[in-house]
Amino acid sequence: MEISIGQDYTVETIVDKQKTALSIGSGTLDVLATPAVAALMEEAAWKLVAPYLPDGITTVGTKISIDHIRATAEGKKITAKAVLIEMTDRKYVFEVSVSDEKGIAAKGIHERFTVKADRFMEKARS
Repeated sequence: MEISIGQDYTVETIVDKQKTALSIGSGTLDVLATPAVAALMEEAAWKLVAPYLPDGITTVGTKISIDHIRATAEGKKITAKAVLIEMTDRKYVFEVSVSDEKGIAAKGIHERFTVKADRFMEKARS
């Protein structure tokens, strides 16, 4: 089975203290932090692609552009969704979003590239 354009993947979580702007250091309020939004979007994207990759191959995030539209308070449930919209050779492009009970809280585009995990780590360490 191959991955195809239009496939999607979602992850759900609760906005806990560790995901707030105050805890992460990106602001002074106990609301979902933009860096936490980006991390959730990336999680949905890599989990979408991972089952289709050969052993030893993984993806790394190389670009993310998001609009964080509105705040989500601590304790609220959020869902991150990644939809594959483009793939070429080693590059995957996703439309990503994070929603809560009020609707979309953030949306954007995310790119990932495949790499050989061991070789990538060797380069990172050197």
